[in-house]
Amino acid sequence: MRIPVIAGNWKMYKDVREAVELANDIKREVYNVDNVEIVVCPPFVDLGDVCEMLDESNILVGAQNCYWEKEGAFTGEVSIPMLKSIGCKYVVIGHSERRQFFGETDETVNKKVAACINGGLIPIMCVGEVLAEREAGKTLDVVKKQVSGGLKGFNETFISTLIIAYEPVWAIGTGRTATPLQAQEVHSMIRDLLSKLYSKAKADSIRILYGGSVKPDNIVDLMKQGDIDGALIGGASLKSASFVDIIRSTSGLRSGKK
Repeated sequence: MRIPVIAGNWKMYKDVREAVELANDIKREVYNVDNVEIVVCPPFVDLGDVCEMLDESNILVGAQNCYWEKEGAFTGEVSIPMLKSIGCKYVVIGHSERRQFFGETDETVNKKVAACINGGLIPIMCVGEVLAEREAGKTLDVVKKQVSGGLKGFNETFISTLIIAYEPVWAIGTGRTATPLQAQEVHSMIRDLLSKLYSKAKADSIRILYGGSVKPDNIVDLMKQGDIDGALIGGASLKSASFVDIIRSTSGLRSGKK
């Protein structure tokens, strides 16, 4: 059975003091949750302090981006060895905001996923369609292209740690959420694609998260879908109360309490 992942993407919010305070608040509330993989992804400047705060806790830390080279004259970039040295375990790759505002492509996503895996970090590879593509009925084609491009050249063994996050761009920060059935349709397609690219066993082992205005009041219905294995959460992860509620609801479903 796939262990659910609840990951918080703090985007460009929280200075160091605020980030440490939020991490501590979450840590205090979910210390006894042992059936959900909990991840927080603060801005780069907060990572060291948050990693220190959460050391030896049940909450792991991820970065929001990386570069694929180990070192070099790449002003403004951050490498996998740098992230690993301060305690990061995950990296969000190819988030729609990276694609939309900073020129991320399937090719750069592919390089970054490879760098993460080779460097011993877990990539959370994001895919998703914009509103025009959804309305034109192109959702499955767009997501299939992004998944295939992001994983180009990787064999089954190489992607053993991979996590995929489906994020319909039109639902990120808008208050609009794909219905559970809409999300499930895409998640099911991704898993079917993985079985064709690799094997059914591999497809069944890869966790696929949903992202897009996830909140305490919709997480249960999303998590009841057969191919949704957790969530990549934006706004609701910036307040401990809502993030903790999402974690607890997921944990309760996992243990059969709800």
